[in-house]
Amino acid sequence: MNTIDIRTINERISQDADAFVRESNEAYLAELARIADDIAEHHRERPIILVSGPSGSGKTTSAMMIEKILDERGMETHTLSMDNYFKPLTNTEKKLLAEGRIDLETPARMDEKLLADQLGSIARCEPIHLPIYDFKESARSFHSEEFVRKPDELVILEGIHSLNPSVITVPDENTARIYVSVRTRISMNGTLLHPSKIRLMRRLMRDSIFRKRSFEETIMMFKSVEEGENKYIMPYKYRSDYDVDTFMPYEICAYRQGLLADLDVLRRFGDSVDAADFLNAALELSGERITPDSLICEFIGNGQFNSAIQGV
Repeated sequence: MNTIDIRTINERISQDADAFVRESNEAYLAELARIADDIAEHHRERPIILVSGPSGSGKTTSAMMIEKILDERGMETHTLSMDNYFKPLTNTEKKLLAEGRIDLETPARMDEKLLADQLGSIARCEPIHLPIYDFKESARSFHSEEFVRKPDELVILEGIHSLNPSVITVPDENTARIYVSVRTRISMNGTLLHPSKIRLMRRLMRDSIFRKRSFEETIMMFKSVEEGENKYIMPYKYRSDYDVDTFMPYEICAYRQGLLADLDVLRRFGDSVDAADFLNAALELSGERITPDSLICEFIGNGQFNSAIQGV
């Protein structure tokens, strides 16, 4: 278990915030580059790359970063989102959703047949029409243009169920499996901030900026999301070939301004009191100092992949 003290973080912010951000970003990219190099070495036998992780883990940006690294190495790579393989909701299910009585985290929400058929076609380099899922309408359509993976090209599939063997039926020997999540804990006066609280902060920022959700809505949703993670994601993380810690040492400072105004909201929820205390103790880092190559741009915006992420 990696830990970093809030005093160390604040010292680095005070001394040279730009260098701190740059070094942290470079260290993360170097870790992904090592994985990409290994994937490239075995690309013929493992053309399908599966990226999984819990909500707020940064799996979408991590997948796109890996794609970019592989593309730069001459390995043409395509990233697909598992979200597009959700089953459209029936009218009855839409009513249950409005009442908060439907489990959106379960693998049963996936169209496993469509996913299996298309992954098989991708592996065989056969043409398919990729799905597009509209979450506002709970409806699915398909791209008009055909997608065909050419020999020696790679496909990344990212999603919370991508390590679940009942959902992904491609033989293990044909896949490279990556699990990403926040692993590092921040310490303060003998207290440790659990990594899930960092992921909560990420969701609070993202939901507020991109989805116009209140803090209360996000926190209440996060409880059911965590239950789903424990049931449907964590049991399969052992199947990963590569484990990646997506924690950015400066990130809590970058969230401070956006979350500080509503710290009282966090404190009203017992599980979030410690998150509020750590935010209050952190020095502020302006979003202008976060460069577009940072993973946390997935949650605060202005990143190199944000236009693609918001279209997922």
